[in-house]
Amino acid sequence: MVAARKQKQKQKRMSAQVVEDEDYQLRYEIAAGIDVAKESAVVCVRMPPAAGRKHRTSHLQTVPATVPAITELAAELKAAGVQMVSMEATSDYWRIWFAVLEEAGLAVQLVSSSQARNLPGRPKTDKEDARWIARLTEMGMLRSSFVPPPEIRALRVYTRHIWDLTADRTRYWQRLEKLLEDALCKLTAVVSKLAGHQTARAIIEKMIAGERDPRVLAALGQGKMRNDKLPALAEALSGMRFGPQHAHAAASLLRAIDLLDAELRDLQERVTAHLAAIPASWGVDADGVTGPEAGRAADAAELPAADRLDEIPGLGREAAAALIAEIGLDMSRFPTPEALVSWAGLTPTARQSGPRKGRGKKGHGNTYAKRIIVLAAYAAANTDTFLGERFRRLAARPGGGGRKKAGCAVGRSILVIVWHLLNDPAARYRDLGSDWHARHTDRSRKARNARRQLEALGYDVIITLREDAA
Repeated sequence: MVAARKQKQKQKRMSAQVVEDEDYQLRYEIAAGIDVAKESAVVCVRMPPAAGRKHRTSHLQTVPATVPAITELAAELKAAGVQMVSMEATSDYWRIWFAVLEEAGLAVQLVSSSQARNLPGRPKTDKEDARWIARLTEMGMLRSSFVPPPEIRALRVYTRHIWDLTADRTRYWQRLEKLLEDALCKLTAVVSKLAGHQTARAIIEKMIAGERDPRVLAALGQGKMRNDKLPALAEALSGMRFGPQHAHAAASLLRAIDLLDAELRDLQERVTAHLAAIPASWGVDADGVTGPEAGRAADAAELPAADRLDEIPGLGREAAAALIAEIGLDMSRFPTPEALVSWAGLTPTARQSGPRKGRGKKGHGNTYAKRIIVLAAYAAANTDTFLGERFRRLAARPGGGGRKKAGCAVGRSILVIVWHLLNDPAARYRDLGSDWHARHTDRSRKARNARRQLEALGYDVIITLREDAA
């Protein structure tokens, strides 16, 4: 008995899993590591052993964080034959180093601080950090972070500025609502929202002009507000204390909102023009002609990149352009859809130790891309499509996490679709239909489960299939 158990344990030990490891031998004969700071950086260049020596050498220098100094450094690195330059992603201070060295024709990679962190217990100095980054680089032990090409980075400046200005505009609307509450005006209790509401805008402008009569203000209602909510609107405006201080502040807020609206329209036009200037985003006509306006006909061989993504439910043209600014157009940087989903922070990390398997947390990922995708998932929830039905089924699942988890799950599905559409320009989105789950349900299995539940309650069940359902 004991011998058999030992033999069984021996067999378990012999059946080991073979995993191909990465090549951590010397990958680069000459490599450089840069420890970036705000005003300067320490650069370490790892060189082969000198004549008659056995060990490799490190050449350290401190370089100011200015374009002329970095340009001079790039010339020195190219003359030395540096094959790879690595730098840690420290705030935004790395950008000047990456841009100038990349323009000089050097191979540059940006690495996460978690990848380049020195071992605990070792001295912590800028020189030691640069030397450590250079040593990891020469051994090929660093995973580079995704940095899009220059034209995508320029597009990203526009789209992220749109996000910031949109958030500022939302804050102005919120301040206006607080101002109305301070003036005892309950307009927001009747209208659904202030932003973009024509009736609310007309009433506020009339109040700024000096009108205080609730019936006169309520008469400015348009559409359903005038037909259905006129008495409620007059009641909400009765008894308010809208003084000159409120009028001045409200006028100032409306001017700021109008200014932001104009800026956002201009930025969106610039995004469209910049995206149209990138050849990788162009479509292809049926006759093979490509260009900024190609691929828009019904028989086009390839649609423009933004148009392909626009066909996905919940993802409009503006969101498609913003997503392209985050993930780029070249999907070779993400070898699989799962890699893109993980980079966006929508995949839980693995947490397993011995027999215990915990629920991993999702990483931070790219917050802009994640926000775009999750908002697209919530927008798709209101559509009669496969993604909309998937969202509703997941949100209604008992113990399934509700709408929050459904948004992440559907967002992940959208990102997988985006990867396929960008990886194959000839691909087109085809909706599976909101009845896909019903059409692919195993009726026999569901019937057995229902019968088992009824029998557990003491019923005798006989199941027959109707002729019209066969």
